[in-house]
Amino acid sequence: MKFFVDTAEIDAITELNDLGMVDGVTTNPSLIMKSGRDIIEVTKEICELISGPVSAEVVATDSEKMIEEGRKLAKIAPNIAVKLPLTWDGLKACKVLSDEGKMINVTLCFSANQALLAAKAGATFISPFVGRLDDVNLDGMDLINEIRQIYDNFGYQTQILAASIRTVNHVTQSALIGADVITAPPSVIKSLIEHPLTDRGLDQFMADWAKTGQKIL
Repeated sequence: MKFFVDTAEIDAITELNDLGMVDGVTTNPSLIMKSGRDIIEVTKEICELISGPVSAEVVATDSEKMIEEGRKLAKIAPNIAVKLPLTWDGLKACKVLSDEGKMINVTLCFSANQALLAAKAGATFISPFVGRLDDVNLDGMDLINEIRQIYDNFGYQTQILAASIRTVNHVTQSALIGADVITAPPSVIKSLIEHPLTDRGLDQFMADWAKTGQKIL
């Protein structure tokens, strides 16, 4: 399963990338605002740092302007994935831009039917929002499972990009179900390493080692 980092913060991306933990990056208008950077400038910098897909989102709501913005964003670098909302206008733009050979990430997916439409429109990635479904007392993982089954049933090549990942359990469950990609904030990815038994075991090893009075260096 691929790891995309959901941030526009260069330092956070660099830290994880140096460990080989970054297969791509996702951004959105909210993350760009949080970074305080110009969208073109920061997206170009990320694309130079990361060889995998970098999602850059349009802000238009009608298809013609989405297409225009998508073409502009795609010119930033060859690894740009144009991010489009899951609306009829978004699907119209997806069809045009995907036919032009551009990578497309269709975002704000909350149902299996929406995911089916996105696949038929040529989306490279579909981004179901797990955490936001959990917020309204639905199980976001049920949606990942439904999309996986539908795509496998009919051979759709659209990759499932589990988004709005908030917990380590979301990551585990996405991997077990067979999501192609998860995108998560750096804090969630870094927390995957944590386990109390690991900490306890290391503390015990270090205490026992101290009792030997030995040194390696």
